[in-house]
Amino acid sequence: MPRLMMMPPQDEQKRDWAARLGNELEGLEILVPESDEEALEHLPGVDVAYGWISPEMLPHAERMTLLQSPQAAPPDWYYYPELVSSPVTVTNMRGIYNDHIAQHTMMYVLALARGLPDYFDAQRNRRWDKQAQRHPTIDLTRATVLIVGVGGIGQETARLCDAFGMRVLGTDARWEWDVPMVEKHAPEELDALLPEADFVIVTVPHTPETEGMWHRDRFRRMKRTGYFINIGRGMTTRLADLVEALQAGEIAGCGLDVFDEEPLPEDHPLWALPNVILTPHIAVHDADNVEERRFQVLRDNLRRLIRGEPLLNVVDKEMWY
Repeated sequence: MPRLMMMPPQDEQKRDWAARLGNELEGLEILVPESDEEALEHLPGVDVAYGWISPEMLPHAERMTLLQSPQAAPPDWYYYPELVSSPVTVTNMRGIYNDHIAQHTMMYVLALARGLPDYFDAQRNRRWDKQAQRHPTIDLTRATVLIVGVGGIGQETARLCDAFGMRVLGTDARWEWDVPMVEKHAPEELDALLPEADFVIVTVPHTPETEGMWHRDRFRRMKRTGYFINIGRGMTTRLADLVEALQAGEIAGCGLDVFDEEPLPEDHPLWALPNVILTPHIAVHDADNVEERRFQVLRDNLRRLIRGEPLLNVVDKEMWY
């Protein structure tokens, strides 16, 4: 009988999920320890953990075969060397946010394409100004979007962009999704594609390879009329370089939901730059179906483990995704 441990700290959601899993999955024993000490006591007999196993706990997880992350892209400290080199399989929650984050992305695209930040400035100043827009309108039916990372979120964003009539370019290292609307390219082709894009949309996770990948040289390769949108992870972008590119007029503007420092400091220059849209990492802030989707991934992977079937969302631990 497989044994699942819901790693502490506990909350009402985890306790509720444990009860539901016990009712829905026959042959599964579930432990819900209230403290690290209690977890450590039972860890040698555990097959699956939901949450995180610390470096101190990992040597005691003698029977563990699966660690289910509660997040799609957990922080970099989640994948420490001992876990990476261990035989434990890690799975994540990628896929549960696709539609919500893609819709948030399209908010940026539409707002920037139609000059909304400039009109908001005029509105706040109670100014009726038909010439308030300082950047040319972009007709999406004649525009090109480059999606950097065409995974779950990227493919849904590509579908929406295609529905608006945009030409869709994409780079990805895996190409796991069926995306007939996307012109597929390898990550190594990124720099050559940047000058073609009216919008560059970044969905890639934070990995050793993507950290700081958006820097001044790359912004200089973009169109001066182009827009940069990041809804992936803040650590992929050097914000100081982005600010310099905006101030120098090397790109037209940006939309950001993630930052290399969160919260963004009050004195950060991005707050005051024109044609910039900032949201505080809230693309799925009040999406009321995400938690149920999270539960379903956990339940489905447990069911697959019991049946000996391939697991969902297996992570390349060295790459963190």
